[in-house]
Amino acid sequence: MWQIWLILAILFFILEMMGPGFLIFWVGVGALITTVVSLFVDSIVIQIGIFVISSTLLLFCTRPFVKKFTKEDTTITNANSIIGKTGIVTKEINSMKGIGQIKVNGEVWSAKCSKEGIIEEGEKVTILDINGVKAIVEKAKEEATL
Repeated sequence: MWQIWLILAILFFILEMMGPGFLIFWVGVGALITTVVSLFVDSIVIQIGIFVISSTLLLFCTRPFVKKFTKEDTTITNANSIIGKTGIVTKEINSMKGIGQIKVNGEVWSAKCSKEGIIEEGEKVTILDINGVKAIVEKAKEEATL
């Protein structure tokens, strides 16, 4: 019977390599544990019980621990990286005409106001969001000078 548990463990490990996540790995380890147990115990009921219990315990006890070390990098890239930054208006932003450009991080973006209105060329703006290819902006708040 140990051969069947070993084959199952190998199958679970192959399935783990094919899919994303780290879920089936624990079931494969449970099958390996059951392979060892089946060398000493002939009862299929006990073997299945060991398999279910060991797989469940491994899944719930060690998965959160492993997730800490396999955390994905959440660096913001591309268009969303300019949200919250300050830019300079290079072409008047006019909500009524749907025109306007800003320069931020050395890149030129089409822009529109978050509210109705006009923002003059040369003014500083804060990027609130990205809608399609346009940056949604508002006038930057002036910092108080001493």
